[in-house]
Amino acid sequence: MYVAAHCLRVTTPLARPYRSSPKCDRSSARPPRRTPYGRDVDTTPQVTLGAVNVASDDPAGLAAFWAGVLGSAVPPRSDGAVFLPAAGPEGFAMFFGPRGGERPSAQGQHLDLTVPWGSRAAEVERIVGLGATHRWDILDEAPWVQWSTLEDPEGNLFCVAEHPPA
Repeated sequence: MYVAAHCLRVTTPLARPYRSSPKCDRSSARPPRRTPYGRDVDTTPQVTLGAVNVASDDPAGLAAFWAGVLGSAVPPRSDGAVFLPAAGPEGFAMFFGPRGGERPSAQGQHLDLTVPWGSRAAEVERIVGLGATHRWDILDEAPWVQWSTLEDPEGNLFCVAEHPPA
């Protein structure tokens, strides 16, 4: 069993006694992670989304489509990989690389894009104008969300969702 350092009582003659916190749960406390130099390390997750990577038959063309969807700068034409930076601090970057083989028969994941309540239909229309295909709408499956499913020009599914105000 591990006991967090703040739960221990110091009882050496040279140290001032330390009272343990009444909130200490000795059964679930974990030892601090330490660097090779003996310093504690913050183990709080620091993960953020760096970029969404997409294998593509036409990386430059698909990057231009997604630049229009997300409001990013249109990348210069390229025959190889294309990096699309985030459109702003709340956005995300995308990386488009050449497909290295057959297209998978099933898509393992997709993007869920969120728009303000009441703007989904207009955004879907705008994105279809950029080259997407509107596949279907789900408007009454869950009270907290309505969404439309679309395909990008290469057939990758994604959703445009809106959540009602709280």
